[in-house]
Amino acid sequence: MGGDRLSSRGDPNVSVFLTWFLPGAGHVYLGRLLPALVAFAFVEGLYAIGWFLSGGRVFEFLDPELQGPFATLLTPEFANLGAMIAQHRVVGFGGGEPSPFPPHAALGGMLTGLSGLANVLCMVHVHLLARVPDEASRKGPHPVIAVGFGWILPGLGYWIQGRRLRGLVVFVLLVGLFALGTGLARGSNLSRERHFYYWSGQFLLGLPSILAEIVSGRPAVRGPIRFVDVGLLYASLAGLLNTLALLDVYGVAERAWLQAGGASSSEKAIEGRGA
Repeated sequence: MGGDRLSSRGDPNVSVFLTWFLPGAGHVYLGRLLPALVAFAFVEGLYAIGWFLSGGRVFEFLDPELQGPFATLLTPEFANLGAMIAQHRVVGFGGGEPSPFPPHAALGGMLTGLSGLANVLCMVHVHLLARVPDEASRKGPHPVIAVGFGWILPGLGYWIQGRRLRGLVVFVLLVGLFALGTGLARGSNLSRERHFYYWSGQFLLGLPSILAEIVSGRPAVRGPIRFVDVGLLYASLAGLLNTLALLDVYGVAERAWLQAGGASSSEKAIEGRGA
């Protein structure tokens, strides 16, 4: 087994940690320079544009009493750790003096959050690449593509894997749960400024939550909302449940690749222990 480990490009966990801190660093560690440049440019480009549009004030959406050293651990930006730390060091939670947010602050927050989810896909890729250097010999949808599609539209990852009934069930249940929550909350969940952490949860639902926020124009709250707490919970829960679906999608795609021709004895041993 030791020989098999030495034949890989590097340690999967090290590659993931490097990518978490700096997109592309894990690919450099594994000797993949072109993917490293693409990952860095795309992920950090999203963050930079989002920072510019929001004036670096996304974390000011948090209520003052919640603004602390660990306040942003439950945000999509946490998956792009280096950029998030840089934003904290440069602008933090603002200067303390209230002022109007930039006109495109909400869009900026979407982009910085999206950079974190994009970096998750980069981490998935380097972890798999360290274990399966020869991607060309594998069959079936690339695990990263399956996971990415599953985030864009709930159930789509299952669909491209051929598990179409499960994909349809996941789509109907999760999008329906999100729609129910949004209705009960009267659209108040469609604002990161208003519900910072609930928004982070529902953002994991992908395109349905993003489109709902854009199309709705983030409706203003003009009075008490009777079932707002239940609505916020349902909408956020839909995104969190989609995470479980993505883990299932990735697990099946990974097994298919490890069982394809050319798997090393260490990979087979890992798969045997997991069976």
